Amino acid sequence: MTQRNLNPRAPWVLSTHELGRRPGLMRQMNLVLPAPADIGVEMIGVPKDIDVELDIRFEAVMEGVLVTGTARTPLRGECVRCLEPVTSQTEVNFQELFFYSSEDAAEDDSLLNGDLLDLEPTFRDAVVLTLPLSPVCSEDCTGLCVECGIRLADAEPGHKHEVVDARWAKLQNLIPEHNNDQES
Repeated sequence: MTQRNLNPRAPWVLSTHELGRRPGLMRQMNLVLPAPADIGVEMIGVPKDIDVELDIRFEAVMEGVLVTGTARTPLRGECVRCLEPVTSQTEVNFQELFFYSSEDAAEDDSLLNGDLLDLEPTFRDAVVLTLPLSPVCSEDCTGLCVECGIRLADAEPGHKHEVVDARWAKLQNLIPEHNNDQES
């Protein structure tokens, strides 16, 4: 159960006062809120304070307030193959029941704090579950050269390095260099 004092001025803390605990009442909202910090996985995430567009419906039910919505937000990160910047958008759907009382709720359920609810954990969970674990700049990204580290998409066609087997490297010094102006 999530029960803590909520700051009514925090952007993701929303009031359900208009519903008045009367089952069947509904309220819809369209909001733009700043993204919370640290929403993401290692290579991609939602930039802090970027605008998140929300379409939300609050519905009073017997046990609490059912919140259903859609969130749209930009994503930023790095390609796992070539480390170039990656930008995209994500749209996630979410639904959470915020219980009036801890007596009706299970351990992991969310609780209302008076008439207030904190939508941030619900948004965070919905977004993180949809993020790609291995974002790429394009499906045909060739990555980086394992020898010199340059981006293969920017390299000359046929880019390669002479690879000498370490077991034979010392023998290479025994062979004199071939000279083009040898006498016949």
